[in-house]
Formats: sequence, structure tokens, C-alpha cells
Amino acid sequence: MTRKKIAVAAVTVVALAATGGIAVAGGVGDNDEPLSGRALERATSAALAHTGGGRVTETEIGDSGAGYGVEVKLANGKQVEVELDENFKVIGQEADDDGPNDRDETGEQDD
Repeated sequence: MTRKKIAVAAVTVVALAATGGIAVAGGVGDNDEPLSGRALERATSAALAHTGGGRVTETEIGDSGAGYGVEVKLANGKQVEVELDENFKVIGQEADDDGPNDRDETGEQDD
């Protein structure tokens, strides 16, 4: 690559990051980092409203292309992962595929 192409690519990346066009550290991405603060509150609220209740066992920034992932243990004992976009709108739900000996972020073993 020529120096000019490298410079143009670098400027493009910086411009996209500055405008929110790409995920940057602390934002939406696929890094399985647990949510905290206001993002945790908003994601938890949206997920529980979608499932009609339950207990949040794990949260993460970006999973499977979603902005946020919230794992919820339902009253019937089943575990689901609610996928949210970057605006905390539900974009999908799937059965949680963690094994029976998986531990949630509090260290509690999932049933």
C-alpha cells in the first residue's frame, strides 16, 4: 500500500470513529464485556419488558452482531438471550446455548 492510501485509510477510520460510524472502546462491539451503569439499566429494562419478567443472569456488549445481549432466566427455568440494537430496541431472542454447568457473571451456576 502506498503512503497516500495508508493516510486516507487512517483518516477514514478516525472520521468514522468520531461520528459513531464504527464501534470504539466502551461502545457497541463484539467483545463480550459486561454492561454497567446506565447501559446496564436500559438493557435490563428492555430485556425484562420483552420477556415479561425473569432474572437477568448475564449481560454483554455486542454478541452475534447485536449491540447488546442480555441473558434472562425465565420463570419456567429456561434461559434466553435477548438481543438489542444500539438504541436498546429488541432485535431478536434465542435460546441460550450455554451448557448446564455454565456460570453467570455473578459466579452462580445456571440450572
